[in-house]
Amino acid sequence: MNPNSVRFLQHQAASLLLYQGVLMGEAGEAFVQLLETLYRHDKPSACVYAYARWFRALMARGQSWQDYLIQRLLYDDNPFTRQAQSYPFSDLDATLVQAAQDDLAALQHLATCGGPTLSQWVRQVTKSETSLVAIADRIGEHPLQLGEVWTESLPQLAAFHQHHGAGTLAQYPVLRWRQSRLQGVAVPDPVRLQDLAGYESQKATLVENTQVLLDGNLALHVLLYGSRGTGKSSLVKALVNEFGDRGLRLLELLKSQLHDLPDIIEQLRDLPQKFILFVDDLSFEDDDEAFKALKVVLEGSVTARAQNVVVYATSNRRHLIPEFFDDRPRPSAAAEIHSWDTVEEKLSFSDRFGLTLTFDPTDQTRYLHIVRHLAGQRQLNLPLEALEAQALQWATRHNGRSGRTARQFIEYLGSQRPLTPPTKTDDPWNA
Repeated sequence: MNPNSVRFLQHQAASLLLYQGVLMGEAGEAFVQLLETLYRHDKPSACVYAYARWFRALMARGQSWQDYLIQRLLYDDNPFTRQAQSYPFSDLDATLVQAAQDDLAALQHLATCGGPTLSQWVRQVTKSETSLVAIADRIGEHPLQLGEVWTESLPQLAAFHQHHGAGTLAQYPVLRWRQSRLQGVAVPDPVRLQDLAGYESQKATLVENTQVLLDGNLALHVLLYGSRGTGKSSLVKALVNEFGDRGLRLLELLKSQLHDLPDIIEQLRDLPQKFILFVDDLSFEDDDEAFKALKVVLEGSVTARAQNVVVYATSNRRHLIPEFFDDRPRPSAAAEIHSWDTVEEKLSFSDRFGLTLTFDPTDQTRYLHIVRHLAGQRQLNLPLEALEAQALQWATRHNGRSGRTARQFIEYLGSQRPLTPPTKTDDPWNA
């Protein structure tokens, strides 16, 4: 091992101006520590421990060192990636471009020092003849394949960020709001629009409104209300699986987080992506602060509305704030003079959404239509009469007729019944 080689790599790691975050993960920090122990080479056991930490971090991710660096590079959030997502490469600040080029060159140098090289250096320092397993050098498939000289791929990298975004927004189409920042959802619901049947007009209207948002125009805030199990939430979640590649992002919010709405919208306002703020199962208690926060977003304030943000909320209630008989005006000395105004404000809150989609209870015809649709997708080629009879029995025994009940029935069939078409002598319904 040449100490100058190790010192050179240490300098490359320390010289990163924009992409320091690439080495801030567990494997990156272990790599920096390993270089330090190798350069000192006064404690052989410390070298082995540092190598083991680096090895374990990569193996836990199932990645080579090169794949780790490239993935971290593509999804890093820094001044260059943020500017690149909003402007063409030719308009980027020249200083940022130069710094990004220097960082890419440094990261490529670090990538050349992979598993075989580090394993050999550790064995040399420890003067050990025993085998030290090495992670093979390799570069797998990535959303952007860097060229042989990484700095020459900088325009392509900028184009990647312009299309996909930067940082968390580039990596995750579905997000949550946690501790005042956006957090990606690693395994979102995979439901697709084609999976949903029975409420075609509501689906078409919501897709059309979302297309308006994607086209850069002001879309309407939407309230989806109706019976439970009719697919309201699934329909909203399916939109991002359909249009995520066009820059659509879904940000799920809890009712308790609605007081953060002004801060959230200001963070999103100038981003190139389009955002659906999704609030599921929405309702309010009397004098709820979340009600006031959402009301400001729906009605507007002195701040201009963010054109790339829209609210989609679902509810089982047409009137989102409960009204009690005690709310109705009764003559008394302490009564509010204009008490009907209070009642009207409660009852009309749902009208503040620009678009309301109603999901009626699922009747038998619609329920069986959904069952047939889902059975066809799962390729359950079973006798139609038997399929429908069993579906009706299932609805009687489980929560009544709804899209959710139909999906649960088909999932049960898929796990319990053979998926091959029945023969005259082998009917799975009679098994």
